[in-house]
Amino acid sequence: MKIIIDAMGGDNAPLAFLEGGFRAAKELGLEVVLVGRVEELLRLMKERGIETLPKGVELMDAEQVVDMHDDPATVVRTKKESSMVKGLKLLADGGGDAFVSAGSTGGLLSAATLVVKRVRGIRRAAFGPTIPTKTGSLILIDSGANVECTPEFLLQFGIMGSFCARLTLGLENPRVALLNNGAEDSKGDPLHKESYRLLKDAGDKGLINFVGNIEGREAMLGDCDVLVADGFSGNVFLKGAEGTAMFMGSLLKRTLTKNLKTKLGAALLKKDLKQAMSVMDYRRVGGTMLLGICKPVIKAHGSADTEAVLGAIRQAVAAVEGGICQSIIDNVDKMILPREAQ
Repeated sequence: MKIIIDAMGGDNAPLAFLEGGFRAAKELGLEVVLVGRVEELLRLMKERGIETLPKGVELMDAEQVVDMHDDPATVVRTKKESSMVKGLKLLADGGGDAFVSAGSTGGLLSAATLVVKRVRGIRRAAFGPTIPTKTGSLILIDSGANVECTPEFLLQFGIMGSFCARLTLGLENPRVALLNNGAEDSKGDPLHKESYRLLKDAGDKGLINFVGNIEGREAMLGDCDVLVADGFSGNVFLKGAEGTAMFMGSLLKRTLTKNLKTKLGAALLKKDLKQAMSVMDYRRVGGTMLLGICKPVIKAHGSADTEAVLGAIRQAVAAVEGGICQSIIDNVDKMILPREAQ
C-alpha cells in the first residue's frame, strides 16, 4: 500500500511528516511518498544523520505551500505546484492509495473536490472524525466542511457515516442519530425537522439504523455510533468536546500535584491514569477522512506532531482496507432523493 503525504502542511511541517513517514514505512511496512520541498527535507535528514532514504520512502518535489491565508476556492489554480495539489493529483492519477495532509481545511476540501473529484451523486463531501465516548467511539459527520446544509446533505451524511462506522469501527448495525436541541421528533428548526423526516424514512427502509434526535450530552455518553450534524453545529460540538477534554486533563493534573498526599496517589495510579488520558488524546486517531471523495483523503490535525501523523496514516490505511470510498460509490443511488422530493 502506498500513502501520499503532504509534507509541508500544518504547524509542525515538514519535520513531523518526515519522521511520521519514515516510521510508517518502518513500523507499518508501507510505501510512502513525501511531497514537499525536497531540499528542505534532505537538509532535515542530514541534520539527523540520515544519509539515505529508508526503504519504501520516496520524495516528490513541490516548491509551493498552501497556507491558511490562501483562498480555498482558487488553490488549485494559483498553487498548482504546491505539495497539497501535487499530492492530490498523484492520488487522482493512481500514484498512491490514499492522501494525508494537515494543511488548510478549506483548501484541502476544495482541492480534493476539484482534483480527486466528489462521488457522482454526493451533494457535498464531509469530514467524519472518530470521537471517543463513554462506551467506545462515534463518527461525527459533518464536523465543519459544510456550514450551510440542506436536509438531503444530512441524509447523505447519515448513510455515509453508517458505512464508515461499519467498516472502520466494526459495527454490524451502527446507531445513527441527528444532533439536535432535544430528543423529541418535533424539536429543531426547519432544517432539522425535515432532516429528521428523511433520516427516519431511510431507517424505515432499512438503509440505516436511525435512533432519532440526540443532544450532545447523550452522544458523549455513548447513545449513538454516528452523529449527524450540519457543519456549523458539528464543529461547535467537536470543539466543545475537545475543550472539555483539555480542561478535565488540566484539572486532573492540578489536583494530583496539589500536595504530597495527591502526588503519592498519582504515583500509585500512574499507569491507570495514563491509560485513561490516552483515550482523549487526539493523536491516537490523528485525523479525519473526507467522506464523499472518490479516493481516501485524510485531514490530519493542524498541530499534528509525529505521533499524530502516524495516527493519520493508520487511519488512511484503515480507509483503504475497509473500502469505504467504494462502498459509498456502490450505494450512492440510495442517497439521492427523487427530484420531486428535493
